[in-house]
Amino acid sequence: MSERQETGSAGNSKPSGGQDPSKKEVPEPEEDFDIDMGAPETEKAAVAIQSQFRKFQKKKHVVKS
Repeated sequence: MSERQETGSAGNSKPSGGQDPSKKEVPEPEEDFDIDMGAPETEKAAVAIQSQFRKFQKKKHVVKS
């Protein structure tokens, strides 16, 4: 039997490339967006997003039960 580890296996949780798991990269700060919350386009977009999310939640709930 071979005791070699397969590369690219789905169960491999070790970091590749010999990286030290204790040294984590610091994510860059997110950009600030200047969004006019009172603009009609923003309100339409928000309503559309909420509608799709509600449909998703309803479908998810029906599949679960």
